[in-house]
Amino acid sequence: MASNMYRVGDYVYFETSSTSPYQIRRIEELNKTPNGNVEAKVMCFYRRRDISSSLIMLADKHQSALEEDESDSEGGEVGGGASIITPTGETLTPQERHQLRHRELFLSRQIETLPATHIRGKCTVTLLNETELLLAYLNKDDTFFYSLVYDPQQKTLLADKGEIRVGSRFQADITSLLKEGESDGRNLEDLESLVWTPCHGLTDRQIDQFLVMSRSVGTFARALDCSSSVKQPSLHMSAAAASRDVTLFHAMDTLHKHNYDISKALCSLIPATGPVLCRDEMEEWSASEANLFEEALEKYGKDFNDIRQDFLPWKTLKNIIEYYYMWKTTDRYVQQKRVKAVEAESKLKQVYIPNYNKPNPAALSNGKTSTTTTTTTTSSTSSASSTMVNGADVSVSGKACESCHATSSSQWYAWGPSHLQCRLCSSCWQYWKKFGGLKLPSRIGKEEDGSLIYTPVPNKDLPVVNNTSPPLLRRRTYEEINGMDGLPPTKRQKEMEGSDSIHLGQLGVVPPPGLTVTPVGVNGGPGVPTPPLGAPNTPSRAKIATVSRVGGRPRIISWMDAPDDVYFYATDTTKKLRKSLATNDLKRAARRPWKKIQEDSAMVAAAVAMATMAPTVSSPHFVE
Repeated sequence: MASNMYRVGDYVYFETSSTSPYQIRRIEELNKTPNGNVEAKVMCFYRRRDISSSLIMLADKHQSALEEDESDSEGGEVGGGASIITPTGETLTPQERHQLRHRELFLSRQIETLPATHIRGKCTVTLLNETELLLAYLNKDDTFFYSLVYDPQQKTLLADKGEIRVGSRFQADITSLLKEGESDGRNLEDLESLVWTPCHGLTDRQIDQFLVMSRSVGTFARALDCSSSVKQPSLHMSAAAASRDVTLFHAMDTLHKHNYDISKALCSLIPATGPVLCRDEMEEWSASEANLFEEALEKYGKDFNDIRQDFLPWKTLKNIIEYYYMWKTTDRYVQQKRVKAVEAESKLKQVYIPNYNKPNPAALSNGKTSTTTTTTTTSSTSSASSTMVNGADVSVSGKACESCHATSSSQWYAWGPSHLQCRLCSSCWQYWKKFGGLKLPSRIGKEEDGSLIYTPVPNKDLPVVNNTSPPLLRRRTYEEINGMDGLPPTKRQKEMEGSDSIHLGQLGVVPPPGLTVTPVGVNGGPGVPTPPLGAPNTPSRAKIATVSRVGGRPRIISWMDAPDDVYFYATDTTKKLRKSLATNDLKRAARRPWKKIQEDSAMVAAAVAMATMAPTVSSPHFVE
């Protein structure tokens, strides 16, 4: 019962999407709508995943610098899989550091109004205590901390608390304790000014009479001043304004300057130009400026910097602060305070929200406890059951939990991109909803703030085959491709060796005189540019192979017609040999043209004899 009762000031989880993490808010007000529903006016907190990576880097810059300094002094290393020593002296493992980032929030001044029925539980949010161990936040359930304030409009991060300024620039230098009988040695008149002394020879009654006369002079001065007569049209208001502290302070200062001679001090209050008029901030401000200040105070509270920036830029910060404390002494402030107290009594102070028991659309409808198996002998129907994901028929394979790698759970939930078909167990799903991340790092991508979810394994150095490489060749580093370090090896590397001067000699066929083969990129032949990695293998005009005739016009074939830098000349003998081959042998030779043809020796000898008896050779042409 008490856990479902929510009051003003509580930190709660709000669910705005069934497949997204909870939002953390603080209840400012509880209002009842005309239709009977309850709405909560809440203050927003943001997670690391909700803020841009550039701001996160700036926020971590100072903290990482402290950690590096601490690690250097201890002789340790930061990063990789090593433990990290925090400025408080505690050691954090990479997993604890990963989970601690889920506990960090950023306060904001943004106010939202959400239905109270979307509340999913309570949590605790505190200001980061630098003297407390960070592990204390991990050991407590539903506990978060914050140290910076995030402005969603300006996209800025600011410190929420003041900075202690240490040094001679901000603090006074304390002198050593003087011994008995030792003089200070400093001229005290140069260090301070005397504004009042009790050794003046006047009685308290005489001083009170002088103060009454000074207030009378102030009242008369306001009657003569046109602007004051408009603001205080009645004598009562003028007398009240003349009785403020600024008039009394000026009267006592005047009395001290004239060595407590009342007659001289009174004459100075009424010079030849007219009576002295003393005003404070309450009289200097106009009615419109006072209304702006009250409106700003209602919006920003006692944030005087924002009040000055957005509402009263022509006022100094000193004027605004002085006016605030004078405004609190007025009757208007007392009346507003009473009105707010009455409104607070009429508003809801607490609301009861029952537990939310509706099924989540991300839940996989597997019925009973689902257990994955690693055996490959079972059928597909027993290893993975066809389930419904978000209302669509999707076959979910027997994958383990993406976070804790558990193989059994009372309920599974679809998580991540739909094409990956990742899922979480019930405990990891609750952790994901509350903290916006996984307990253990995942390898499927990046977090919302741009940082890697897992610690990447560094690429291995490629072995150097040749100690002396051509100067024009440059090594290219590659990203990890399907778990392989570098580019996949070239196919048929060994089998291609020496394949430029075979085929015709093996068949015993002598090419006609004047016809030579110019392999691509050999003996000065034109090279074929290799397509870049990832580019589609499409033919172009620049990708050609040539067959040159001595003293004749070069013949050109396309790139697709000359694969693997191998060319064949078709003669009558080769045609007969082609007809004599079986279908399987012909297909095998077409797939691997660089291998020798394994045929009967008698057939090959007959083909060679026929080739030697032929007096002429037909003109060469190409076989596709």
